[in-house]
Amino acid sequence: MRMKTEEIIRGIYLIGGPNITLSDGAAIYLLDFAGELVLIDAGAGRSTEQIIQNIEVLGFHPGRISHLILTHCHIDHIGSAPYFQKNYHTKIVIHELDAPAVETGDSIRTAANWYETSFPPTKVDRKIKGSKQVLTFGAEELHCLHTPGHTPGSISVYLDRDGRRVLFGQDIHGPFHKAFGSDIEDWKKSMRSLLALHADILCEGHFGIFQPKERVREYIERYLEDYE
Repeated sequence: MRMKTEEIIRGIYLIGGPNITLSDGAAIYLLDFAGELVLIDAGAGRSTEQIIQNIEVLGFHPGRISHLILTHCHIDHIGSAPYFQKNYHTKIVIHELDAPAVETGDSIRTAANWYETSFPPTKVDRKIKGSKQVLTFGAEELHCLHTPGHTPGSISVYLDRDGRRVLFGQDIHGPFHKAFGSDIEDWKKSMRSLLALHADILCEGHFGIFQPKERVREYIERYLEDYE
């Protein structure tokens, strides 16, 4: 049974992913910055129509989505990106180290071969460089942190709203494979950097939303312990 979209806190919505759209896609989050919309991740590409419907049910028009931030290059996170870019001129944002997989449609680096599908070579509009970049939307800042480990160019995103820090930490759990360019030691450093944020809410890619702050810390620390 599918769940409905969920408002996590003011203007931040869970609109796709397991139990909402199709189970093959990672979680999709919609952020409303006083009318300008930003998407974080885009599912596996097979539920685009449902994603659009969910956006419209919330009272928004998909044409107002100015940016789509991809947390990494895997197909379950990037599948509908070409559709948004083509139909709504949404700018695709990803870290420079994962951008080549998207731009060449690399079936291994995007893990499209795992899903027995393909991903079309897709232009990246903005490449996150270095360890941190801040994107400004209206009066608010969206912080993009380079958190390699799962893939070389994995990022985590956070913002502060209404006195709470919301962290979008997709695929904290891995998995880790040589074909992905995974690096466990890099991942451990990345997880420690996320713990240092003291986030109040964690919006994860496959296992839901964790709050308050203590549950966020416990979730991340559990995986760190598993890989020690």
